[in-house]
Amino acid sequence: MRHMITYDIMDTFRNTNQWLGATARTMASYPVWSTMPNPAIQWMAAWGEVTERTFERMVVKPDWGIRTFTCEDGKDHLVEIETIVERPFGDLLHFNVAGREEQPRKVLLVAPMSGHYATLLRSTVKSLLVNCEVYVTDWHNARDIPVSCGKFDVEDYTLYLMDFMRTLGPDINVVSVCQPVPLTLAATAYLAEQDPDAQPATLTLIGGPVDPDATPTEVTDFGRRVTMGQLEETMIQRVGFKHKGVGRLVYPGLLQLASFISMNAERHADAFSNQIQQVMRGEASDHDKHNRFYDEYLAVMDMPAEFYLSTVDRIFKKREIAKNEFVVDGHKVDFGAITNVAVKTVEGENDDISAPGQCLAALDLCTGLPDALKASHVEPGAGHYGIFAGKSWRNNIRPLVLDFIDGNAKNGAKPKTAKKTKAANTNAA
Repeated sequence: MRHMITYDIMDTFRNTNQWLGATARTMASYPVWSTMPNPAIQWMAAWGEVTERTFERMVVKPDWGIRTFTCEDGKDHLVEIETIVERPFGDLLHFNVAGREEQPRKVLLVAPMSGHYATLLRSTVKSLLVNCEVYVTDWHNARDIPVSCGKFDVEDYTLYLMDFMRTLGPDINVVSVCQPVPLTLAATAYLAEQDPDAQPATLTLIGGPVDPDATPTEVTDFGRRVTMGQLEETMIQRVGFKHKGVGRLVYPGLLQLASFISMNAERHADAFSNQIQQVMRGEASDHDKHNRFYDEYLAVMDMPAEFYLSTVDRIFKKREIAKNEFVVDGHKVDFGAITNVAVKTVEGENDDISAPGQCLAALDLCTGLPDALKASHVEPGAGHYGIFAGKSWRNNIRPLVLDFIDGNAKNGAKPKTAKKTKAANTNAA
């Protein structure tokens, strides 16, 4: 019961601050105040507006915001988001560009389940929609999943990915980002053993902790310092009565957000102080730079407790993936079973979350894969976010990934307009 009370206290704190912001904004907007111009009233209205929006966004799932797409014919085509596979903890989505000829490149973008929604990859999806059929894993907020749906840990995550790959067929090209990288590799290896014909054509792994000890960071150090008992005691709570998942053990999104913000508290404080000044001067807008970033950054989701704890314990502490000792549904996965899936790793030189070397370890695990089907790339000067959504992705990494996909296309599934590509091992590890 204690865990449920603390969950509700956090939600109450968030709700109260949203109400205070709305109240301040409304009170300062009374016409009578215009007869007595006062900077304090303007500041209160601006503070209320920013505060209300800030705390409201914490419990709202962002919209993808991808409604139309201009194709080569010069026309705007509607983008229809279709649910291909619907499961309790996550769905498989397809971004269908209506009226456009189906693209030969099929890309499955595996989004992380690490506090934020899959919409964090919005810009990545947009960049791939240009000439790819894009599919995305859309993980659900654990607070909205009834306890009757059961558990969801790293093994279940891996099995979900296997089902999604089977559904899309062997000509799919998987691009995994950040946290799910080791589990995506495990799903591919499991398919190689159990259902070889369902393996993807290519596997691109971007900034993930395959071997967390390859290059230690603050994230890996935290995993070493804290015991599992401490994590369960301080991080895990039960969903309150307000939500469908009442009673489910979770790592609350609000608690995760507090951790995110605490790592750069001064920077975030300055950003909100500046935004209040912008609102006072009438220079802010609904979709300005600040709101675009924080509408996404502040939108957090609860993570199933068993998934969070098993990730820390099995991926970071015991390093089951790195040691080739990972077990799924009672079966020990052998990464050496991957023999004909082209694998590419992408890392950022300045990535302080998954440092260079952690993702590259995937290629060493694939002992049965020829060197001609292995490739790697380290992006100079790029941080964690930049390697999948920033300028580095748009200008350098995306073209490399598409070249890699085209160079290893199966069944002749290459884009008609694609230029001649180089061999898969141009930048081989």
